Amino acid sequence: MAHRTRLVWDDGFTAYDFGPTHPMGPVRLALTTRLAEALGVLDGIEVVSPGVASDELLETVHDAGYVAAVRAASADPARADERRGLGTEDDPAFAGMHEASARIVQGTVDLCDAVWSGEIDHGVNYCGGLHHAMATHAAGFCIYNDIAVGIQRLLDNGAERVAYVDIDVHHGDGVERIFWNDPRVLTVSVHESGRALFPGTGWPADVGGPDARGTAVNVAVPPGTGDSEWLRAIEAVVPQVVAAFDPQVLVSQHGCDSHRQDPLAHLSVSIDAQRRAHECLHRLAHDHADGKWVALGGGGYELVDVVPRSWTHLAAIAAHTPVPVSTAVPQSWRDHALEVTGRDGPATMGDLDPAELPIWVQPWEMGHNPDRPLDAAILATRQAVFPLHGLDPWFD
Repeated sequence: MAHRTRLVWDDGFTAYDFGPTHPMGPVRLALTTRLAEALGVLDGIEVVSPGVASDELLETVHDAGYVAAVRAASADPARADERRGLGTEDDPAFAGMHEASARIVQGTVDLCDAVWSGEIDHGVNYCGGLHHAMATHAAGFCIYNDIAVGIQRLLDNGAERVAYVDIDVHHGDGVERIFWNDPRVLTVSVHESGRALFPGTGWPADVGGPDARGTAVNVAVPPGTGDSEWLRAIEAVVPQVVAAFDPQVLVSQHGCDSHRQDPLAHLSVSIDAQRRAHECLHRLAHDHADGKWVALGGGGYELVDVVPRSWTHLAAIAAHTPVPVSTAVPQSWRDHALEVTGRDGPATMGDLDPAELPIWVQPWEMGHNPDRPLDAAILATRQAVFPLHGLDPWFD
Protein backbone atom coordinates (compact mmCIF):
# COMPACT_ATOMS: atom_id res chain seq x y z
CA MET A 1 0.00 0.00 0.00
CA ALA A 2 1.27 3.47 -0.84
CA HIS A 3 2.42 5.57 2.10
CA ARG A 4 -0.08 8.22 3.09
CA THR A 5 2.50 10.26 5.02
CA ARG A 6 5.47 11.97 3.38
CA LEU A 7 8.55 13.53 4.97
CA VAL A 8 11.02 15.97 3.42
CA TRP A 9 14.64 15.07 4.05
CA ASP A 10 18.09 14.49 2.71
CA ASP A 11 21.47 15.32 4.19
CA GLY A 12 21.66 18.44 2.01
CA PHE A 13 19.25 20.23 4.32
CA THR A 14 22.09 20.69 6.81
CA ALA A 15 23.40 23.31 4.35
CA TYR A 16 21.03 25.81 6.01
CA ASP A 17 23.87 26.72 8.35
CA PHE A 18 24.54 30.12 9.92
CA GLY A 19 27.86 28.97 11.36
CA PRO A 20 29.28 27.08 14.33
CA THR A 21 28.38 29.67 16.98
CA HIS A 22 24.80 30.25 15.82
CA PRO A 23 22.11 28.66 18.03
CA MET A 24 20.24 27.15 15.06
CA GLY A 25 22.70 24.32 14.50
CA PRO A 26 21.79 22.06 11.56
CA VAL A 27 22.93 18.99 13.51
CA ARG A 28 19.48 19.08 15.14
CA LEU A 29 17.92 18.05 11.81
CA ALA A 30 20.35 15.21 11.13
CA LEU A 31 19.94 13.90 14.67
CA THR A 32 16.15 13.99 14.33
CA THR A 33 16.19 11.92 11.16
CA ARG A 34 18.67 9.46 12.62
CA LEU A 35 16.51 9.01 15.73
CA ALA A 36 13.37 8.51 13.64
CA GLU A 37 15.21 5.90 11.60
CA ALA A 38 16.56 4.14 14.68
CA LEU A 39 13.06 3.83 16.13
CA GLY A 40 11.55 2.58 12.87
CA VAL A 41 9.37 5.66 12.47
CA LEU A 42 10.44 6.19 8.87
CA ASP A 43 9.42 2.64 7.88
CA GLY A 44 5.87 3.87 7.30
CA ILE A 45 6.78 7.21 5.74
CA GLU A 46 7.80 8.15 2.22
CA VAL A 47 10.95 10.29 2.38
CA VAL A 48 11.39 12.74 -0.49
CA SER A 49 14.13 15.13 -1.62
CA PRO A 50 12.84 18.35 -3.22
CA GLY A 51 14.52 20.67 -5.66
CA VAL A 52 15.16 24.40 -5.35
CA ALA A 53 12.17 26.75 -5.48
CA SER A 54 12.12 29.06 -8.47
CA ASP A 55 12.22 32.82 -8.07
CA GLU A 56 8.70 32.89 -9.51
CA LEU A 57 7.47 30.66 -6.68
CA LEU A 58 9.30 32.64 -4.00
CA GLU A 59 7.85 35.87 -5.37
CA THR A 60 4.30 34.68 -4.77
CA VAL A 61 5.05 35.91 -1.23
CA HIS A 62 8.43 37.66 -1.26
CA ASP A 63 9.38 40.95 -2.87
CA ALA A 64 11.47 40.45 -6.03
CA GLY A 65 14.07 42.87 -4.73
CA TYR A 66 14.44 40.81 -1.58
CA VAL A 67 14.95 37.58 -3.53
CA ALA A 68 17.62 39.37 -5.57
CA ALA A 69 19.29 40.53 -2.34
CA VAL A 70 19.36 36.97 -0.99
CA ARG A 71 20.85 35.73 -4.25
CA ALA A 72 23.55 38.42 -4.08
CA ALA A 73 24.46 37.58 -0.48
CA SER A 74 24.41 33.89 -1.31
CA ALA A 75 26.94 34.39 -4.09
CA ASP A 76 29.11 36.74 -2.01
CA PRO A 77 28.31 37.01 1.72
CA ALA A 78 30.27 40.27 1.86
CA ARG A 79 27.49 41.83 -0.24
CA ALA A 80 24.78 41.08 2.34
CA ASP A 81 22.30 43.94 2.66
CA GLU A 82 21.58 44.54 6.34
CA ARG A 83 18.60 46.69 5.35
CA ARG A 84 17.08 43.39 4.16
CA GLY A 85 17.95 41.65 7.43
CA LEU A 86 20.90 39.84 5.82
CA GLY A 87 24.39 39.68 7.30
CA THR A 88 23.07 40.41 10.79
CA GLU A 89 23.75 38.60 14.04
CA ASP A 90 20.45 36.72 13.72
CA ASP A 91 20.76 36.02 10.00
CA PRO A 92 24.42 35.88 8.97
CA ALA A 93 25.01 35.56 5.25
CA PHE A 94 26.62 32.35 4.03
CA ALA A 95 27.60 30.96 0.65
CA GLY A 96 24.74 29.01 -0.90
CA MET A 97 22.17 30.65 1.36
CA HIS A 98 19.63 31.16 -1.42
CA GLU A 99 19.68 27.54 -2.59
CA ALA A 100 19.57 26.13 0.95
CA SER A 101 16.62 28.36 1.87
CA ALA A 102 14.75 27.84 -1.40
CA ARG A 103 14.97 24.04 -1.03
CA ILE A 104 13.17 24.31 2.30
CA VAL A 105 10.43 26.31 0.56
CA GLN A 106 10.11 23.79 -2.24
CA GLY A 107 9.82 20.97 0.27
CA THR A 108 6.91 22.63 2.05
CA VAL A 109 5.20 23.59 -1.22
CA ASP A 110 5.52 20.03 -2.54
CA LEU A 111 3.85 18.72 0.61
CA CYS A 112 1.05 21.28 0.28
CA ASP A 113 0.50 20.22 -3.33
CA ALA A 114 0.40 16.52 -2.41
CA VAL A 115 -1.94 17.03 0.54
CA TRP A 116 -4.28 19.30 -1.42
CA SER A 117 -4.48 16.88 -4.37
CA GLY A 118 -5.18 13.92 -2.07
CA GLU A 119 -1.97 12.15 -3.06
CA ILE A 120 -1.07 11.97 0.64
CA ASP A 121 -2.89 12.72 3.89
CA HIS A 122 -0.07 14.17 5.97
CA GLY A 123 3.21 15.88 5.13
CA VAL A 124 6.09 16.64 7.51
CA ASN A 125 8.95 19.07 6.92
CA TYR A 126 10.81 19.71 10.15
CA CYS A 127 13.48 21.49 8.10
CA GLY A 128 10.85 24.19 7.50
CA GLY A 129 8.59 26.27 9.67
CA LEU A 130 10.59 29.48 9.14
CA HIS A 131 7.83 31.73 10.40
CA HIS A 132 9.67 35.02 11.03
CA ALA A 133 10.71 35.80 7.45
CA MET A 134 8.82 38.78 6.07
CA ALA A 135 7.88 39.56 2.50
CA THR A 136 10.70 42.07 2.19
CA HIS A 137 13.38 40.97 4.65
CA ALA A 138 14.90 38.20 6.75
CA ALA A 139 14.24 38.00 10.48
CA GLY A 140 14.76 35.68 13.41
CA PHE A 141 16.94 33.00 11.73
CA CYS A 142 14.50 32.83 8.79
CA ILE A 143 15.45 33.76 5.21
CA TYR A 144 12.41 32.67 3.18
CA ASN A 145 9.01 32.00 4.71
CA ASP A 146 8.30 28.47 3.50
CA ILE A 147 5.04 28.42 5.46
CA ALA A 148 3.59 31.47 3.73
CA VAL A 149 4.68 30.29 0.29
CA GLY A 150 3.05 26.91 0.98
CA ILE A 151 -0.19 28.51 2.15
CA GLN A 152 -0.22 30.85 -0.83
CA ARG A 153 0.20 27.82 -3.10
CA LEU A 154 -2.85 26.22 -1.48
CA LEU A 155 -4.86 29.40 -2.11
CA ASP A 156 -3.66 29.61 -5.69
CA ASN A 157 -4.73 26.00 -6.19
CA GLY A 158 -8.27 26.80 -5.06
CA ALA A 159 -8.29 26.42 -1.27
CA GLU A 160 -10.83 28.79 0.26
CA ARG A 161 -9.96 28.27 3.95
CA VAL A 162 -6.54 27.37 5.33
CA ALA A 163 -5.91 27.24 9.07
CA TYR A 164 -2.39 27.84 10.34
CA VAL A 165 -1.54 26.98 13.97
CA ASP A 166 1.85 27.90 15.45
CA ILE A 167 3.00 26.50 18.82
CA ASP A 168 6.58 27.79 18.63
CA VAL A 169 7.59 29.75 21.74
CA HIS A 170 8.02 32.83 19.52
CA HIS A 171 5.10 34.61 17.88
CA GLY A 172 4.49 33.53 14.28
CA ASP A 173 4.76 37.11 13.10
CA GLY A 174 5.84 36.63 9.48
CA VAL A 175 2.96 34.36 8.54
CA GLU A 176 0.46 36.52 10.39
CA ARG A 177 1.72 39.69 8.70
CA ILE A 178 1.66 38.23 5.20
CA PHE A 179 -1.97 37.06 5.57
CA TRP A 180 -3.08 39.83 7.96
CA ASN A 181 -5.90 41.01 5.71
CA ASP A 182 -6.75 37.75 3.92
CA PRO A 183 -9.99 36.22 5.26
CA ARG A 184 -9.11 32.88 3.66
CA VAL A 185 -6.29 32.25 6.16
CA LEU A 186 -6.69 31.76 9.90
CA THR A 187 -3.41 32.27 11.79
CA VAL A 188 -3.30 31.08 15.42
CA SER A 189 -0.16 31.56 17.50
CA VAL A 190 0.39 30.35 21.08
CA HIS A 191 3.65 31.89 22.27
CA GLU A 192 5.53 33.42 25.17
CA SER A 193 4.50 37.02 25.75
CA GLY A 194 6.25 39.60 23.62
CA ARG A 195 6.98 41.53 26.80
CA ALA A 196 9.66 38.95 27.51
CA LEU A 197 10.66 37.53 24.14
CA PHE A 198 11.43 38.25 20.49
CA PRO A 199 9.75 39.45 18.31
CA GLY A 200 7.72 41.48 20.81
CA THR A 201 4.45 41.07 18.93
CA GLY A 202 1.37 38.85 19.03
CA TRP A 203 -1.11 40.48 21.38
CA PRO A 204 -4.70 39.36 22.00
CA ALA A 205 -6.09 42.52 20.41
CA ASP A 206 -4.25 41.75 17.14
CA VAL A 207 -7.16 40.08 15.35
CA GLY A 208 -6.50 40.70 11.65
CA GLY A 209 -7.00 43.43 9.07
CA PRO A 210 -10.22 45.27 8.22
CA ASP A 211 -11.27 42.60 5.72
CA ALA A 212 -10.26 39.68 7.91
CA ARG A 213 -11.12 40.46 11.49
CA GLY A 214 -10.94 37.39 13.67
CA THR A 215 -8.53 35.52 11.41
CA ALA A 216 -5.49 36.43 13.51
CA VAL A 217 -5.56 34.77 16.93
CA ASN A 218 -2.83 35.31 19.52
CA VAL A 219 -2.38 33.70 22.92
CA ALA A 220 0.55 35.32 24.75
CA VAL A 221 1.44 33.16 27.76
CA PRO A 222 3.58 34.44 30.65
CA PRO A 223 7.21 33.41 31.19
CA GLY A 224 7.56 30.30 33.31
CA THR A 225 4.43 28.64 31.96
CA GLY A 226 4.63 24.88 32.49
CA ASP A 227 3.02 21.79 31.00
CA SER A 228 -0.54 21.90 32.24
CA GLU A 229 -0.87 25.66 31.75
CA TRP A 230 0.68 25.62 28.25
CA LEU A 231 -1.61 22.81 27.17
CA ARG A 232 -4.57 24.64 28.73
CA ALA A 233 -3.72 27.70 26.60
CA ILE A 234 -3.73 25.55 23.47
CA GLU A 235 -6.80 23.49 24.30
CA ALA A 236 -8.90 26.46 25.45
CA VAL A 237 -8.47 28.39 22.19
CA VAL A 238 -7.12 26.43 19.23
CA PRO A 239 -9.74 23.69 18.75
CA GLN A 240 -12.60 26.16 19.13
CA VAL A 241 -11.44 28.71 16.56
CA VAL A 242 -10.24 26.06 14.10
CA ALA A 243 -13.61 24.29 14.28
CA ALA A 244 -15.46 27.59 13.76
CA PHE A 245 -13.25 28.48 10.78
CA ASP A 246 -13.87 25.04 9.20
CA PRO A 247 -10.62 24.81 7.21
CA GLN A 248 -10.02 22.62 4.20
CA VAL A 249 -6.35 22.18 5.16
CA LEU A 250 -4.44 22.51 8.43
CA VAL A 251 -0.85 23.78 8.34
CA SER A 252 0.97 23.74 11.67
CA GLN A 253 4.33 24.89 12.98
CA HIS A 254 5.86 22.81 15.79
CA GLY A 255 8.81 24.81 17.06
CA CYS A 256 9.94 22.99 20.20
CA ASP A 257 11.67 25.93 21.88
CA SER A 258 8.91 26.01 24.50
CA HIS A 259 10.90 23.28 26.26
CA ARG A 260 12.27 23.96 29.73
CA GLN A 261 15.84 23.34 28.54
CA ASP A 262 15.69 25.68 25.56
CA PRO A 263 18.35 28.41 25.93
CA LEU A 264 16.47 31.16 24.08
CA ALA A 265 13.12 31.27 25.90
CA HIS A 266 11.55 31.09 29.35
CA LEU A 267 8.81 28.45 29.35
CA SER A 268 8.93 25.19 31.29
CA VAL A 269 7.38 22.62 28.95
CA SER A 270 8.33 18.93 28.70
CA ILE A 271 8.69 16.65 25.70
CA ASP A 272 5.62 14.83 27.00
CA ALA A 273 3.52 18.00 26.74
CA GLN A 274 4.88 18.80 23.30
CA ARG A 275 3.93 15.31 22.15
CA ARG A 276 0.40 15.89 23.44
CA ALA A 277 0.24 19.18 21.51
CA HIS A 278 1.36 17.38 18.33
CA GLU A 279 -1.43 14.85 18.90
CA CYS A 280 -3.95 17.64 19.43
CA LEU A 281 -3.12 19.21 16.07
CA HIS A 282 -3.19 15.84 14.32
CA ARG A 283 -6.63 15.22 15.75
CA LEU A 284 -7.80 18.67 14.62
CA ALA A 285 -6.72 17.89 11.07
CA HIS A 286 -8.85 14.75 11.05
CA ASP A 287 -11.80 16.34 12.83
CA HIS A 288 -11.96 19.59 10.86
CA ALA A 289 -9.80 19.42 7.70
CA ASP A 290 -10.61 15.99 6.27
CA GLY A 291 -7.21 14.77 7.47
CA LYS A 292 -5.29 17.22 5.27
CA TRP A 293 -2.30 18.19 7.41
CA VAL A 294 1.09 19.77 6.69
CA ALA A 295 3.26 19.79 9.83
CA LEU A 296 6.44 21.85 9.93
CA GLY A 297 9.39 22.40 12.28
CA GLY A 298 10.61 25.78 13.44
CA GLY A 299 12.56 26.88 16.48
CA GLY A 300 14.31 24.60 18.94
CA TYR A 301 17.82 25.27 20.21
CA GLU A 302 18.45 22.42 22.63
CA LEU A 303 19.94 20.41 19.79
CA VAL A 304 20.44 16.99 21.40
CA ASP A 305 17.99 16.45 24.26
CA VAL A 306 14.94 18.18 22.80
CA VAL A 307 14.67 18.72 19.05
CA PRO A 308 15.31 15.12 17.91
CA ARG A 309 12.80 13.65 20.35
CA SER A 310 10.06 16.25 19.82
CA TRP A 311 10.14 16.03 16.04
CA THR A 312 10.52 12.26 15.99
CA HIS A 313 7.28 12.20 17.99
CA LEU A 314 5.76 14.56 15.40
CA ALA A 315 6.75 12.32 12.50
CA ALA A 316 5.52 9.21 14.30
CA ILE A 317 2.15 10.80 15.05
CA ALA A 318 1.82 11.88 11.41
CA ALA A 319 2.54 8.29 10.36
CA HIS A 320 -0.16 7.01 12.76
CA THR A 321 2.53 5.05 14.63
CA PRO A 322 3.01 7.12 17.82
CA VAL A 323 6.02 6.34 19.99
CA PRO A 324 5.30 5.96 23.74
CA VAL A 325 7.23 8.40 25.92
CA SER A 326 8.51 5.44 27.93
CA THR A 327 10.37 4.11 24.87
CA ALA A 328 14.12 3.85 25.37
CA VAL A 329 16.25 5.98 23.07
CA PRO A 330 18.35 3.48 21.08
CA GLN A 331 21.92 3.18 22.33
CA SER A 332 23.19 3.40 18.76
CA TRP A 333 21.69 6.87 18.48
CA ARG A 334 23.08 7.95 21.83
CA ASP A 335 26.53 6.76 20.80
CA HIS A 336 26.26 8.74 17.56
CA ALA A 337 25.06 11.88 19.37
CA LEU A 338 28.02 11.62 21.74
CA GLU A 339 30.40 11.20 18.82
CA VAL A 340 29.15 14.22 16.85
CA THR A 341 28.29 16.60 19.71
CA GLY A 342 30.31 15.41 22.69
CA ARG A 343 27.12 15.08 24.70
CA ASP A 344 25.20 12.16 26.15
CA GLY A 345 21.71 11.90 24.73
CA PRO A 346 18.49 11.36 26.73
CA ALA A 347 17.62 7.86 27.93
CA THR A 348 13.93 7.78 27.01
CA MET A 349 11.52 9.50 24.63
CA GLY A 350 9.90 11.48 27.45
CA ASP A 351 10.94 13.71 30.33
CA LEU A 352 8.37 12.97 33.01
CA ASP A 353 8.18 10.23 35.58
CA PRO A 354 5.36 7.78 34.79
CA ALA A 355 3.67 8.87 38.00
CA GLU A 356 3.28 12.36 36.49
CA LEU A 357 1.37 11.04 33.48
CA PRO A 358 -1.03 11.69 31.97
CA ILE A 359 -0.60 15.44 32.32
CA TRP A 360 -3.77 16.84 33.85
CA VAL A 361 -5.15 19.89 32.08
CA GLN A 362 -8.09 21.77 33.55
CA PRO A 363 -10.77 22.15 30.85
CA TRP A 364 -11.97 25.72 30.37
CA GLU A 365 -15.54 24.66 31.06
CA MET A 366 -14.52 23.81 34.64
CA GLY A 367 -14.04 27.53 35.23
CA HIS A 368 -11.17 29.97 35.32
CA ASN A 369 -9.38 32.28 37.70
CA PRO A 370 -9.01 35.81 36.25
CA ASP A 371 -6.33 36.62 38.85
CA ARG A 372 -4.13 33.86 37.47
CA PRO A 373 -1.83 35.29 34.75
CA LEU A 374 -2.25 32.31 32.43
CA ASP A 375 -6.04 32.38 32.66
CA ALA A 376 -6.07 36.15 32.15
CA ALA A 377 -4.06 35.67 28.96
CA ILE A 378 -6.43 33.00 27.67
CA LEU A 379 -9.52 35.04 28.51
CA ALA A 380 -8.10 38.13 26.79
CA THR A 381 -7.75 36.15 23.58
CA ARG A 382 -11.15 34.54 23.87
CA GLN A 383 -12.81 37.90 24.49
CA ALA A 384 -11.03 39.51 21.55
CA VAL A 385 -11.62 36.78 18.99
CA PHE A 386 -14.41 34.37 19.93
CA PRO A 387 -17.33 36.77 19.25
CA LEU A 388 -15.93 37.37 15.75
CA HIS A 389 -16.49 33.64 15.10
CA GLY A 390 -19.89 33.48 16.77
CA LEU A 391 -18.41 31.86 19.88
CA ASP A 392 -19.06 32.68 23.52
CA PRO A 393 -15.77 33.67 25.22
CA TRP A 394 -16.98 32.37 28.59
CA PHE A 395 -18.58 29.04 27.75
CA ASP A 396 -17.50 27.75 24.30
